[in-house]
Amino acid sequence: VGLNLFQSAVFMFYISLGKVTGGTAPIFPLDMKIDPETVYTNPLPHVLILTAIVVGIATTSLGLALIVRIREEYDTIEEDEILAIETELVRKENQTHGESMGGRA
Repeated sequence: VGLNLFQSAVFMFYISLGKVTGGTAPIFPLDMKIDPETVYTNPLPHVLILTAIVVGIATTSLGLALIVRIREEYDTIEEDEILAIETELVRKENQTHGESMGGRA
């Protein structure tokens, strides 16, 4: 959540840098008669931020899906609890493997 807030702040800052005072959207008239005195705003910063927003949403969605999957598997999302579960599983596996080898591990 914190990274998403920071990311949104960076987006807003970058878009504000692309603002041109008195600038208009770079949409040319149908007759293509362009007044040379007209100041246009560069659309590139807005396009780049739109791309960054899409990538950010995809990354956040992937992270949340991963957290849901971890929660389903371990019934927790706490790192120390998952580590304890994994350690116990490895210990049991080694114990079972040692017994199947005739007591030799």
